[in-house]
Amino acid sequence: MSKNKVLISDKLNPLAVEIFEKNGIEVDFKPGLSAEELSGLIANYDGLAIRSATTVTADILSKAQKLRVVGRAGIGTDNIDKTAATAKGVIVMNTPYGNSITTAEHAIAMMFALARQIPQANQSTHDGKWEKSKFMGVELYAKTLGVIGCGNIGAIVAGRARALEMNVIAFDPFLTDERAEELGIQKVSLEDLLDRADFITLHTPLTDQTRNILNKDTLARTKKGVRIINCARGGLIDEAALKEALDCGHVAGAALDVFEVEPAKDNPLFGHPNVICTPHLGASTTEAQVNVAIQVAEQMSDYLTNGAVTNALNMPSISAEDAPKLKPYMALSEQIGSFAGQITENAIKTIRIEYRGTVAGLDSRPLNAIVIANLLRPQLEDINMVNALSAAKARGIEILETKSDDDQDFSTAMTLSVITDKRERSITGTLFAGKQPRIVQIEGVPVEAALTRHMLFIRNLDRPGVIGRIGSILGEAGHNIADFRLGRADDPDQAQNSAICLVSLDKDISPDLLNTLIADPDITMVRQLKF
Repeated sequence: MSKNKVLISDKLNPLAVEIFEKNGIEVDFKPGLSAEELSGLIANYDGLAIRSATTVTADILSKAQKLRVVGRAGIGTDNIDKTAATAKGVIVMNTPYGNSITTAEHAIAMMFALARQIPQANQSTHDGKWEKSKFMGVELYAKTLGVIGCGNIGAIVAGRARALEMNVIAFDPFLTDERAEELGIQKVSLEDLLDRADFITLHTPLTDQTRNILNKDTLARTKKGVRIINCARGGLIDEAALKEALDCGHVAGAALDVFEVEPAKDNPLFGHPNVICTPHLGASTTEAQVNVAIQVAEQMSDYLTNGAVTNALNMPSISAEDAPKLKPYMALSEQIGSFAGQITENAIKTIRIEYRGTVAGLDSRPLNAIVIANLLRPQLEDINMVNALSAAKARGIEILETKSDDDQDFSTAMTLSVITDKRERSITGTLFAGKQPRIVQIEGVPVEAALTRHMLFIRNLDRPGVIGRIGSILGEAGHNIADFRLGRADDPDQAQNSAICLVSLDKDISPDLLNTLIADPDITMVRQLKF
């Protein structure tokens, strides 16, 4: 049997080569290859190890006759065509935790630099000016640090800040009270954080929910003299709005390691006297680069030699025997998890997954992972079915599973219940004809629907005329309704019952149209869903 071969096409710590060779894998270390050169070589390799310089395109993958795995030494995988890799049967792995301490320390360093104007004072002193009275700083001691996003990196920053005797408050929809207590911090709403924080540091992925989370309106709500640090993702801050707030003195300073457009060669914040900038150095330490090199080599070696899959972004951990049986349930798990994730706004305390009938006899571990990954994905950019369970547990979320042979109304069914501080939501799905996923119950209300790409989930009072108004509002705005499914919650103890509807559309609706629906007095909730 021929040896597995791995190509390392970016600069990677030499320890990676040692690990591959120790596992009996042949390695070629060729950093700096052009796309054309990589295309010409890739057919010879079982694995490709990269950092950020190599772009793995669909064209390159089309020439990869033997390739089984692409390993990214780092978190971001935007330079890999994951759709093409999946279609080709190539696993894409990353190393999501290798940079955590390094990035957290950079955020703390930026906060110190911001508080004491260290870069500006350094330049002034080098220029021979000795402007001692010009650089009046502030202490971090007893100040309030607001952490937006308290996952792995945010939690490390919070711990370092507490050691500096700062008061730490955090906004994170997935942070539980128990986890906050364990970290010794206070969980607050975004509005409360903006009102109270002297320093604000961002540690959340860039999603539709977090894009421009600091914008003209939210910046206006902050305390006058607030200082802002972003070592997470460009796009979390509206840079034009930040410049405005800096120019008028409402924001005292900003320290930025990331920008909306990178490489950032030209930016409206460059040259501002109260802005400190670094060129995306969050992961740039010797230790971090060693960590990610070791991790990617170990993960790829485990897969190539033993079939073990760790931190895969596009492949479930499923045996060849179970795959045909689980495939339709995987699609159903993805749908009910994604549905619940898009309508859940508060910190999740408990996830309960119930399997009934035929599915109860199958291996539910990959299904649990798919449900949880899709449930948490609206808030956690780098989550996948491999790291979903650990990510949930790291946030103090309890995960419960029950199985029952009782098939009740359906021969096979899955129910996902999501319990938050505010309420419990549940979604039940089944398979029609053994392979077609269907939603059959939402929060106890029977409603049968196939999920489509563009949908609206609406909860309303069960009164005459409401459904007609919804149809008219959408029709007048030029939206064609592809499907309209209704369900009624008949509760004899309620004077006014509620109803739900799932509306399938040909395209997304605008924010203004969404607000028009929300403004209807008989509509209690509207969510735009994407599947």
